[in-house]
Amino acid sequence: MANLEAELRGAVRGEVGFDVTSRALVTMDASNYRRVPRGVVAPVDADDVAAVLAVCREHGVPVVARGGGTSIAGQATGTGVVLDFTRHMNRLVTLDPEARTAVVQPGLVLDRLQEAAAPHGLRFGPDPSTHSRCTLGGMIGNNSCGSHSVAWGTTADSVRELDVVTARGGRLRLGRDWAGAPDGLRALAEGELARLRTGFPELPRRISGYALDALLPERGADVARSFCGSEGTLGVLTGAVVRLVEAPRARALAVLAYADESAAAEAAAGLLPFGPLTVEGMAADLVPSPAALPRGGAWLFVETGGESAAEARARAEAIVRAADVVDALVVTDPAGQRALWRIREDASGTATRMPDGTEAWPGWEDCAVPPARLGAYLRDFRALMTAHGLRGTPYGHFGDGCIHVRIDFDLLTAPGVARFRRFSEELAELVVAHGGSLSGEHGDGQARAELLPRMYGAGMVGLFERVKGVWDPDDLLNPGMLVRPAPLDGGLRFSVLPREPVDVAFGYPSDGGDFSAAVRRCVGVAKCRTTSVSGSGVMCPSFRATGAEEHSTRGRARLLHEMLAGEVVTDGWRSEEVRDALDLCLSCKGCRSDCPVGVDMATYKAEFLHQHYAGRRRPAAHHALGRLPEWLRAVSRTRTAWLVNALSAVPPLAWAAKRLGGLAPEREIPRVASRTFSRWWERRRAGGGGVGGAAGGDEPARRGSGGVGQGRLVVLWPDTFTEHLSPAVGQAAVRVLEAAGLRVALPPTLRLEKPPVGNGRTVALDPLSLLRGRDRVCCGLTYVSTGQLDRARAVMRRTLDLLEPVLETDAPVVVLEPSCAAALRTDVPELLHDDPRAARLAAKVLTFAETLERHAPGWTPPRVDRPVAGQTHCHQHAVLGDAPDRRLREAALLTGELSGGCCGLAGNFGFEKGHYEVSAACAEEQLLPSVRDAPDGTVVLADGYSCRTQLEQLAGVRGRHLAEVLAEALEEDLRRDGA
Repeated sequence: MANLEAELRGAVRGEVGFDVTSRALVTMDASNYRRVPRGVVAPVDADDVAAVLAVCREHGVPVVARGGGTSIAGQATGTGVVLDFTRHMNRLVTLDPEARTAVVQPGLVLDRLQEAAAPHGLRFGPDPSTHSRCTLGGMIGNNSCGSHSVAWGTTADSVRELDVVTARGGRLRLGRDWAGAPDGLRALAEGELARLRTGFPELPRRISGYALDALLPERGADVARSFCGSEGTLGVLTGAVVRLVEAPRARALAVLAYADESAAAEAAAGLLPFGPLTVEGMAADLVPSPAALPRGGAWLFVETGGESAAEARARAEAIVRAADVVDALVVTDPAGQRALWRIREDASGTATRMPDGTEAWPGWEDCAVPPARLGAYLRDFRALMTAHGLRGTPYGHFGDGCIHVRIDFDLLTAPGVARFRRFSEELAELVVAHGGSLSGEHGDGQARAELLPRMYGAGMVGLFERVKGVWDPDDLLNPGMLVRPAPLDGGLRFSVLPREPVDVAFGYPSDGGDFSAAVRRCVGVAKCRTTSVSGSGVMCPSFRATGAEEHSTRGRARLLHEMLAGEVVTDGWRSEEVRDALDLCLSCKGCRSDCPVGVDMATYKAEFLHQHYAGRRRPAAHHALGRLPEWLRAVSRTRTAWLVNALSAVPPLAWAAKRLGGLAPEREIPRVASRTFSRWWERRRAGGGGVGGAAGGDEPARRGSGGVGQGRLVVLWPDTFTEHLSPAVGQAAVRVLEAAGLRVALPPTLRLEKPPVGNGRTVALDPLSLLRGRDRVCCGLTYVSTGQLDRARAVMRRTLDLLEPVLETDAPVVVLEPSCAAALRTDVPELLHDDPRAARLAAKVLTFAETLERHAPGWTPPRVDRPVAGQTHCHQHAVLGDAPDRRLREAALLTGELSGGCCGLAGNFGFEKGHYEVSAACAEEQLLPSVRDAPDGTVVLADGYSCRTQLEQLAGVRGRHLAEVLAEALEEDLRRDGA
């Protein structure tokens, strides 16, 4: 291996990676299979590709071409050298609007081509659901299709010419009339014309095997078309000329509801004469919340096009009238259509979990039958699953007769794998009996190649082998795929994982407490690899900043998988490779909501850091930032905020402090408030206006602008950031909550042996608490994010002890800082999974907007009547949701949308040494541009302290919590009333 690596480094200009991380990242694609490569090469051009092939041919090492790594049949993995085209050979070379063609490199992501073609009214026809990360090279290799294939066909229909390097170094330009055919191919095909004319079923989605019928003279002897779908087994693609189609000026989406999937499948073929752009089907099992869909048990998504919105709508309404449906919906609004399409596109991830949480897997992801036979096929398919005791929810391209499904195979035990094989063999027979193709979109790969004789017969498969021999006589390219295939039940990626649960700190309730099952969640869909985030999405900011696979959620999940496997990553929790990949994870929690399968990398990172540093010296930043609540509390108790602020303003002292604490030298040290929020609260109480339950629940009095003393009691959480760094937010929240008629109290600061009695002033105290003095509640967020989980648990249990009187009431707990609210909702119950009080507290937690909506529904906020800019906090997006905030802003006449993404500071992340560049890049993605482009008079909203700090330090802009904006408007109303 050392010789191979050295020769490759000397032969190519691109990167050569034989290190642990490079290899671990490509052991899997989106299939059930795993192969460990010897190394990875990122070529910069065709010369590099030829050089790699020459070196590998000399060493007898196979080569596998890889694009986005989203293949579902296993063809993007290999044991030799993997070619990664996404790093360098990823350009759109030219686009000719007049000729409606584009010249592309294999690593170009489909969405980048679509973006370039759109201004000319053009697009690339095929559009798989992975369009935001799949590459043109991968699409050509698999002959991908997508939802619009009823209108624009497969990738092969959109290919004009292909540039290919053969295994023996030949440079070919493939096209029609035998252009670029390797020696021997024409003679072989012309000697088998009868077989080529009769041996292929006529299907819109026949992807299985080699497309040798494209070599027939009556079909133009199209070598480029016959190369499509060859899965990297015939040659290595280095460039392509592709055809573009005219995009409709307007579109409408008809969502047709049916009683069940069989009814939807029966109806699909009958809609094709209307000329739709798409006919997609899915059942209710795949929809987490069907509220946006018309009532029914299954739906067809039928898209129509036109020169105008009215024409597109008229065509959609004609389809609705012709269809026998339970209910229907026609949407012409582009935003509404995108929201509905996201439901369908996320099905590839959603389907990996059954409704009861059971894992489901690919393997029979895309069989296709004639569209007219789809209903009958689905009934037989369901019966076969039932006979084997299996479950799955079909969905997909009903108009083309192509069905996607994830099935709850047991791929962890020998009996389960044996059943997987039996089912696969019987399903292959069923598909062939219905005149279908084993693959209708994703290719055969390892999952189905073994079964091709059942579809084509031994004679045709023998011809496939002879064709492979013409192109690649040394069997160098992707061996084990299509011809002489690897067993469909060999090399399963689950076989290397531990059979016993790993001892971990978090509870992983959605995965049965099994960390291996949590890591298995990542199936390689790679939605985290998108290079831009749309709407309010967040995942995965570090990947968008660096473009490196190891900084994507999928990449990190792959490294954790290999850590558990122990073959490539051999030092377990002590792995430096895993640590380094997780280092740039912002713990934004975006993957928790945006990943279709709910991978929670923030939790995995905290778990890893906890295990990695167990009994070892931690980085200084973990102590400086992870224990921030302790340091700030010490400053408060000693009343030395003025001194800390003065010292941090002296550049040499600030530099020394940052260096000692492992902080980014580019950062300014935030100022500590001279008076904490709790001190303000106590002084306010002592002054007779509105008191809180600091020691267990004194009666609040009426106070403030419109405050009402007898309203619903709410407990306001004094989080570390509000308490010590931005007390003005807490003060504003008190004013608004009281103006809305709510009674505000703070959590207890002394542990009680019994709840308050009598008038609430008489309490039974824990005698030890008197010795310890007053304490403060804390969600433990900073300890969790730095992986100090033992300390986090201690802090959380102490908090639960303090809150026991509150837990006995029906009072909600109002949390102003979104990251703390998210920690209380998720981290606390998942880390203290053995303490029922944690779940009770989580159920009480409300955001500021949720509190007003639920407990002051009759209150009308002041009219601010100004536009807003800023960003929805990433933890709010991922865990809490922002619908109540949107409604509150709308009621206050705060107009406009907040941006998505992550501010990049993300608590401790942006302050840690070495993170500043990535932190700033994340902010520049959406947050800072939205603020810079905002018109004069815009209110900059940022409920998170980190977001406000990032705005201040990078843009010199003051962001405000929504509570501050509303409180200021209340004061203005009072002044006007007084005047």
